[in-house]
Amino acid sequence: MAVVETRGVRKVFVGDTPAVDGVDIATEEGEYLVLLGPSGSGKTTLLRMIAGLERPSEGEVLIGGRVVNDLPPRARRIAMVFQSYALYPHKTVAQNISFPLAAGGMPKERRPERIRWASSLLGIDHLLERKPRQLSGGERQRVALARALVRDPQVFLLDEPLSNLDAKLRTSAREDLKEFQRRVGVTTIYVTHDQVEAMGLGDRIAVLDKGRLQQLGTPREIYHEPANTFVATFLGSPPMNLLEHDGALVGFRPEHFLPEGLVSEREGRVPFEYQVDRVEYLGSDRMLYGTIPAIAAGVKVIARLPFTVTTPVAEGSPARFAVAESSLRFFGKDSGDRIAPQPLRGVSA
Repeated sequence: MAVVETRGVRKVFVGDTPAVDGVDIATEEGEYLVLLGPSGSGKTTLLRMIAGLERPSEGEVLIGGRVVNDLPPRARRIAMVFQSYALYPHKTVAQNISFPLAAGGMPKERRPERIRWASSLLGIDHLLERKPRQLSGGERQRVALARALVRDPQVFLLDEPLSNLDAKLRTSAREDLKEFQRRVGVTTIYVTHDQVEAMGLGDRIAVLDKGRLQQLGTPREIYHEPANTFVATFLGSPPMNLLEHDGALVGFRPEHFLPEGLVSEREGRVPFEYQVDRVEYLGSDRMLYGTIPAIAAGVKVIARLPFTVTTPVAEGSPARFAVAESSLRFFGKDSGDRIAPQPLRGVSA
């Protein structure tokens, strides 16, 4: 295991716009850290600089307390699994797993034991004689992980390894990845644009946008205590509601916006007159779309009601809704950064 650290890392490819702009991140030993952000946020570029596939324009990359800017990928004792598993189609599973051992000069007689260990750990020991074309997407992903594991890395780097799988398989593969990382205990950095993957896998999440680190924290911290409006709206499905009020932005999650009677007065209930425009029934949830005319008549506000909430709500009608004060988050109107709580005056009709 090793700590991975970036200090003021910056990468400029063309022109003056950096792909990564002064990112400072430090993992903990054995941690599962997820780099989360939209396309173009710099997360893959940052991962490639850690791997040694890109050289930073500025700053330092450290692995195990050692600056590795000048070291090639092989000397960094890292293993990387890409979005494309890059398996050799003409080789068997065993030969694919063995390839880095042969490239590293391990004697032939020692390789079978190492292959058996890695394949058994990932539950693919019965597939060793098959070719990649004979495997499912999830099995190919496990072969790619086994090939990385046999190198005995001190850091795993995973670049959207589940993006080629269908939705059902991604769920089971996500569980497998988490369990695998717990068993081997190797520091892992995982890149994704999928917030569900990030929340489900990460011990901590680093949210990036436009090359800059927006927030680093546990899934709970990132979701419930967003540092700015980008994090507030990028995490969550649907995202956090944001309304302008008295020169600031007030935000609340759709699942915290409930019929008034369900929010206790002891929680500091903040009532709203909610004009419901549309109701969607999604089985486990009801999604309500409408506005709060007293604050911003033209801004869509979403409520997410679990099936256990049976309060009748009619389309095209007003309804009394509320949010607990503890569920409100406030942001600067211009900066978008989190600010101290503000009094809400005149929010209900």
